Amino acid sequence: MERRTRSFFPLAIFFGLFVLFLYGPIITIAILSFQGPQGGLTFPMNGWSTHWFADLFEQQAVGDIWGAFRRSLALGMMVMVVTVVVSVMSGLAFRKRFPGAGALFFLAVASLIIPSILVSLGVGLLFDQLGLRVHWASSGFGAQLTWTLPFGLLIMFAIFNRFDPAYEEAARDLGASPWQTVRHVVLPIIAPALIGVALFGFTLSYDEFARTLLAAGSYNTLPLEIYGMTTNVTTPVLYALGTLTTVFSLAIILSLLAVVWLMRRRAGRAG
Repeated sequence: MERRTRSFFPLAIFFGLFVLFLYGPIITIAILSFQGPQGGLTFPMNGWSTHWFADLFEQQAVGDIWGAFRRSLALGMMVMVVTVVVSVMSGLAFRKRFPGAGALFFLAVASLIIPSILVSLGVGLLFDQLGLRVHWASSGFGAQLTWTLPFGLLIMFAIFNRFDPAYEEAARDLGASPWQTVRHVVLPIIAPALIGVALFGFTLSYDEFARTLLAAGSYNTLPLEIYGMTTNVTTPVLYALGTLTTVFSLAIILSLLAVVWLMRRRAGRAG
């Protein structure tokens, strides 16, 4: 058995502290969400119960939790679909050099380095100046795409840089049309990457705050609604909402990972 070096334990302790730093706040919120009916927002806890989770499903005096959740879910799905489609099309287009390709690429990813609040302000002002309604499904949708599309593009570019064109040549030799080659050869091969882009698109949209703040109009998404509730809600129902939101996000991630695992398992059996 190989002996551990002297640096193993200090590095292990450092890694443990790093993980605690990442997930400590989430764990704290999850614990506080199980306060008793008379519990408050801080430690020590006043009993244990699921009272505040049940309270979430009752009419709230402050905030439109479930309306905001439905808007965030719908917006996340819209952003996910557009991010996947545009990323794949861009990845296919950039496989061949064309005039202005470099400038277009840097322009596409430039929004990652622009402060998010400025993007939100700019999109909101643009829609207002054009006489269009500032709304979560229009201006909010556009603002979030400036965040999700660059990630999708970078993933697709990396995938297509490693894609072997011999598969496409073989399909064309067998008489496949360009569309059939893309549908039956290219897309199945890059399917795990597509799921990764979809995961990025949905989760980045669902949790986005700054780029939606000034572009959502009169109706809040869930992150905006939670932020608004922090100044008014003084019960652990806010923690219960945070816990359920985290569980929902993890469920989406685990579902997509399970799909990737099943696809790879099927491909292994077929191969």
